[in-house]
Amino acid sequence: MGNKTASPHLLIVEARFYDDMSDALLDGAKHALKEAGATFDVITVPGALEIPPAIAMALDAMDDEGTQYDGFVALGMVIRGETYHFDIVANESSRALMDLAVSESLPIGNGIMTVENDEQAWARVKRSEKDKGGFAARAALSMIDLKKKLGG
Repeated sequence: MGNKTASPHLLIVEARFYDDMSDALLDGAKHALKEAGATFDVITVPGALEIPPAIAMALDAMDDEGTQYDGFVALGMVIRGETYHFDIVANESSRALMDLAVSESLPIGNGIMTVENDEQAWARVKRSEKDKGGFAARAALSMIDLKKKLGG
């Protein structure tokens, strides 16, 4: 998986359901990766449920001589609405990312935000506030370092 000596190369998979918030999450992640000297590619999927399958597709492509990634950053926003759909999207996207991370020993930074309202969302996505995009990118980098340290 990926390179063992050069700076890490990551894949950011972003769900663009809320464009402005997605821009802010992505900005935080890109800034953190650039600051760490990492390189990255970005792909976009329709929603948070599509993030884990996109990472699985990238893994399959890596097996077939595709671009090699050292880790992954998942970015998305799930805001509670009036239906049960929030719970399904929040739980299943997180579960699928954990399944991938554990079964494949993948360094993944989970930046899929699950919030009650727009106010909570903006507080988490802005770099000047909680910077959860940057946090997810730094988490992925930490897990890449851990994997290297453990000999993976």
